[in-house]
Amino acid sequence: MSAQPLTFEGVLEMFQEVKAMIQETSEQMKNTERMIHENAEQMKETDRIVQETAKQIEKTNQNVGALGSRIGDIVENMLGGRIIDKFQALGYDVDDYTRRHYFQNKKLGIAGQIDLMLHDGDVAILIEVKTTLETADVRKHLERMEKYRRYINVREPSSPILYIGAVAGAVVEGDAVNFAHANGLYTIVQSGEGVEIVPTPENFRAKEW
Repeated sequence: MSAQPLTFEGVLEMFQEVKAMIQETSEQMKNTERMIHENAEQMKETDRIVQETAKQIEKTNQNVGALGSRIGDIVENMLGGRIIDKFQALGYDVDDYTRRHYFQNKKLGIAGQIDLMLHDGDVAILIEVKTTLETADVRKHLERMEKYRRYINVREPSSPILYIGAVAGAVVEGDAVNFAHANGLYTIVQSGEGVEIVPTPENFRAKEW
């Protein structure tokens, strides 16, 4: 079968089809270019967010470090304020201390840290130190005391030592003092250049663990 000769109308139709294909390709290239540009902008925004997050993490780490240093300052202030003497005045035979006492028992799934422990003889006083002492901190220390008692019961089942608790804060907020006293904990606060044990109510009795 012989090929049909091209007519003017046929050539025109071919040109129109080619033109349509060129326009479609052009639109696709424009869309591709737009997507590349948008992806580049998204990458810039992602990079900016990553950099800001890194700065926030660094700032948080610095704040945590400063907080730890501040708690250390409070502990030193407590010792410098002769907190041991003040507990001795309450009848406790303590004359030695340990700072940052860590404990852990993986089998029991318990671990923790005692900021300051006063000890000697049959009594040890476990003190939690906060820059700002709140009721929630008192509640957590009560839980910590329970954990430490369980820890000691396993490690030293025949230990005769009684453990009592205390909480301390540079600033005390809300009902923290009353809540501590109601649960048998002493409260230590800053007073001038030293520290003081907050007077306990008449019916106060230190809880023993």
